[in-house]
Amino acid sequence: MKFNPTRLSVARQRRLLNKKGFADLVGVSAHTVTRWESGMTLPSDQTVQDFSNVLKFPVGFFFGSNLEVPESGLVSFRSQKAMTAGIRDAALAAGAIGFLISDWVEKQFDLPDVDLRDLSLYEPEAAAVALRQEWGLGEQPIKNMVHLLESKGVRVLSLAENSKRVNAFSLWRDDKPYVFLNTMKTAENSRFDTAHELGHLVLHQDGMTTGRKAEDEANQFASAFLMPKADLLAQGVRNVYSLGQLIELKKRWKVSVAALNYRIHKLGFTSPWKYRDFCIQLSTLYRNSEPDGIEREKSVVWQKVMTFLWSEKVTQFDIAKDLDLPESEVNALIFGILYDGSRSRPQTRQALSLVKSDASG
Repeated sequence: MKFNPTRLSVARQRRLLNKKGFADLVGVSAHTVTRWESGMTLPSDQTVQDFSNVLKFPVGFFFGSNLEVPESGLVSFRSQKAMTAGIRDAALAAGAIGFLISDWVEKQFDLPDVDLRDLSLYEPEAAAVALRQEWGLGEQPIKNMVHLLESKGVRVLSLAENSKRVNAFSLWRDDKPYVFLNTMKTAENSRFDTAHELGHLVLHQDGMTTGRKAEDEANQFASAFLMPKADLLAQGVRNVYSLGQLIELKKRWKVSVAALNYRIHKLGFTSPWKYRDFCIQLSTLYRNSEPDGIEREKSVVWQKVMTFLWSEKVTQFDIAKDLDLPESEVNALIFGILYDGSRSRPQTRQALSLVKSDASG
């Protein structure tokens, strides 16, 4: 196959290199890199080997088919102002690799059908209530947000971006919803991010609402979806007088104390004075941590897919080799669900309740 310039761009962006920085490492001018990435000039075989050495991507990666990179205009990032272009592009490049891995899996497995309505005509709070009703969730806390989304056909992948400025992002692709989650944040914040991206998927399918307004609506949706008003009242949130009470209550909904404090204040269950007092205490005592933290949610689909593949003597290394990817890129996107040789491989093909192999009959 011919050299694919879009793959050079993706590999460079994954390493957080701008064209000038990459050019310096390869020993050429930034203009030369621009010509390579635009397809105006083809690099020699030795130069592609240099790309591989510098970027730590296999040589074969640069000769694959076109990658589908998410369009920045179709993706909502919550911290656009604080995010550098390099961090944004690295996350979008991870999305392109995520699509590649997801497509590889879907050629071999049947994943759950998509069950997401367009709720763009609803206000965020009403949309959260409607979706809970449609999915039969009632008012009870949601045990695992990642598992819930996967059961409804959302393709959930993880990001290993070393920056808390990338919360998560989501988009529709070929009528399938995708969510990419940052694993650098607290488990509670990541859970809220999952609900936030679900809000984008159901509220903003038409692309008419963008920017700050879209982010605010997704936050409102997430807050209402994770902490239903009726359940909050049933648990006595009107009678919260201490931070200790708030910390104990937040365990029910598996959210951060800050998120619960904000939710009950916005609903009018606590006074502005009490809300500010809790904010000050949280900033003083837990500025960089979350009290009584929960276990991080991981993908059940990827766990089941990888368990089946291990039974067929296929590991993440084999996936990376088949797709001409660095193994680290595969690991990062599948929640670090790895076979390390220390456990026995399952000997059956049958234990896939959310995914099933076409070959299993």
